[in-house]
Amino acid sequence: MTVSAPPLSFPHRLAPWLERRNIHFAWVIAGVTFLTMLFMSAALGLPGAMLQPLASEFGWSTSQISSALALRFALFGLMGPFAAVLMDRFGMRAVMCTALTLVGGGMLMAAGITQLWQLWLLWGVMLGVGSGMTALVLGAVVSSRWFATRRGLVMGLLTASAATGQLACLPIAAWMIEHWGWRAPLAPLGFICLGVMALVWLLMRNRPSDIGVHPFGAEPGAPAPAVAPKMTMATPFIALREASTKPAFWLLAGTFFICGLSTNGLVQTHFISLCGDRGLGPVPAASVLAMMGAFDFVGTIASGWLSDRYDSRKLLFWYYGLRGLSLMWLPHADYSLYGLSLFAMFYGLDWIATVPPTVRLTAQTFGTEKVGLVFGWIFASHQIGAAVAAWGAGMSRTLLLTYSPALYTAGAACLVAALMAMAVRKKSPVAQG
Repeated sequence: MTVSAPPLSFPHRLAPWLERRNIHFAWVIAGVTFLTMLFMSAALGLPGAMLQPLASEFGWSTSQISSALALRFALFGLMGPFAAVLMDRFGMRAVMCTALTLVGGGMLMAAGITQLWQLWLLWGVMLGVGSGMTALVLGAVVSSRWFATRRGLVMGLLTASAATGQLACLPIAAWMIEHWGWRAPLAPLGFICLGVMALVWLLMRNRPSDIGVHPFGAEPGAPAPAVAPKMTMATPFIALREASTKPAFWLLAGTFFICGLSTNGLVQTHFISLCGDRGLGPVPAASVLAMMGAFDFVGTIASGWLSDRYDSRKLLFWYYGLRGLSLMWLPHADYSLYGLSLFAMFYGLDWIATVPPTVRLTAQTFGTEKVGLVFGWIFASHQIGAAVAAWGAGMSRTLLLTYSPALYTAGAACLVAALMAMAVRKKSPVAQG
């Protein structure tokens, strides 16, 4: 009796069709990952447009709302090291679909909140855990597994999607909030997340070998990379213990803490509220954030290209230094749509341009096989910094009635980070791809 072979999956059939047109399936994986990170980060950034509407409707203070939003940043980052374990154990497709369900469901259910604890649950816990499962660690894993070359460029593209998603959707959301109330953007974004989940389930695969291809740029006939031993929940802690013995880990984690402190924790969360204090409405303020997202998209991709060619430490020195100066200038800016355009361009170009050189330094120091786990802990420090800034800036606004101390503090910290980046000492290049 002849047993028929199981039917080939859609990616098995699509990969050869693309290959005949000189398109590697790795770019499909990168595209699906791009969309996932884009809309997950859009959901992560959306609550920043709702500080004042929530305070107005429910009577909550800025510090109370900011505390819930700080929790989402902390969980977003702390999930990073364990996201790598979950991807290894259950596969990237299952993890991404679960994450998109959590975030999409959290967006849809948030329309019915009436109590502060519900905000903590839906936008603190569900949004934090879900977005953390598909954070920048996902981009690092995809770029290292599916690409033998162009890793810096791919990481730049995926990082740009995360940053751009947080900012680019805000003008539409702010317009909807202004005309129809703060609940209006929730359903569209929630259903988009669920739609992307279907695309992930159809196309996403864990490794090139799953569909019989080699990583993009691999030499013809080259053996497939050895699969690392299976991880357990103890693996991230073992990786942390080993990495923490090297000064480079603490320098990279410290600079990334300051990166989070000076970007999504401060500006993404509080910029619209800051502009409202200075007389600029939510739609123009969100448009400035979208402008930052557009410049960040260019800047982060360029940073990936540069990190493939130049010393990543010097790139980080300039990124942090220029960001620090722009933040210290912001309290003195002309708060009009035109007056903030220069800040949007200058600050936006290096919003998350720090990620590709940081990932590269992590790979050079700890090896590509450990980059997902070690960068997961470094990224956790980024989001803890974001949580500190989200909470601290909210306290500054509540107690001192101004955001200026938070801006000056973040700007000064960036100048310190510029010096810390130059102190990183990497070992001889390994698998720089």
